Amino acid sequence: MATVLLIEDEPALGMIVKDSLNFRGFDVLYAVNGVDGLAQFREHRPDIVVADIMMPDMDGFTMAEHIRRNDPHVPIMFLTARSQTADVVRGFELGGNDYLKKPFSLDELIVRINALLRAGVSRATADGTLKIGRYLFDPAKQKLSVDGQEVTLSHRESELLRRLYQQRNQVLGRSEVLNELWGDDSFFNGRSLDVFITKLRRHLREDPKIQIINIRGRGYKLVL
Repeated sequence: MATVLLIEDEPALGMIVKDSLNFRGFDVLYAVNGVDGLAQFREHRPDIVVADIMMPDMDGFTMAEHIRRNDPHVPIMFLTARSQTADVVRGFELGGNDYLKKPFSLDELIVRINALLRAGVSRATADGTLKIGRYLFDPAKQKLSVDGQEVTLSHRESELLRRLYQQRNQVLGRSEVLNELWGDDSFFNGRSLDVFITKLRRHLREDPKIQIINIRGRGYKLVL
């Protein structure tokens, strides 16, 4: 289930959009201005940001600038009544990924959100870095980072996390992992795998939404 951060200062419109997204299966965080939106982004690290531009306290463009300093990858969609070319260009220059003019169809909004998520903008980047909840994971460099803190994973930790991510929300078979990373699925290697799963849980503990679940007799599931 993808998490959408919705920032809209018109309460009636905000609640209609929020309820519609909830009904379609999204987990929605809601803020009424850019200051609150930025705070929620930093705390929850959503999969996508949908933000009005004209807001009190901090407008959508300024909020996007702050977001891009910390996360260059999360998709940002602007909602606005402004249609001047200069505003559209500025939105994209600040790192926006899409732009929807008010009034808009809720169906079109949902289609555009799904398109951004399917394109992988929120999960993978051109350099191969993966977004796992609040974390950025670089499998090639075996680096895992969150909130400016970075750790270097061992080869097995990195490979195990990569496979869990590839199979996210599905079961990663225990025997398959043991044969591919340890060479066989013996009892002692199985105990070693359990230790590595515990290590990964510890590395990912800063984001409580991330879970590695033990599916008894089958394997493990990374839930986001």
